[in-house]
Amino acid sequence: MSSIKITLTGLALATHLLSLTFVTTAGAANEITSDEVLSQARKEQLSHIVKQDCGSCHGMTLKGGLGPALLPENLEGKSVLFLQHTILYGRTGTAMPPWKPLLTEQEALWISQQLKAGKVADQ
Repeated sequence: MSSIKITLTGLALATHLLSLTFVTTAGAANEITSDEVLSQARKEQLSHIVKQDCGSCHGMTLKGGLGPALLPENLEGKSVLFLQHTILYGRTGTAMPPWKPLLTEQEALWISQQLKAGKVADQ
């Protein structure tokens, strides 16, 4: 029975360490700078996509419509990773579609960072 306790203790420790890895990774992702990865031309295309495609549901000024507002004050409490995941995989039971077939993870991350900073709505 002592080997079972060790195994369960080891499993609990491994699970805890794994969860710390995810928390650390999530914190680091909020600080990722995507400027080196995406060209200026692609950033302009992504800004256009946000204004036109996202704007068709979230409002052309991103102040809300069929979908919720995407202004920084409306995104408080939502992490960049949460926004990136929502962009890539959509929201089940809502009109929010998954954009993963059209956007890379880095592009969705850049859009998320821009939305949190209010830079897309300002352009």
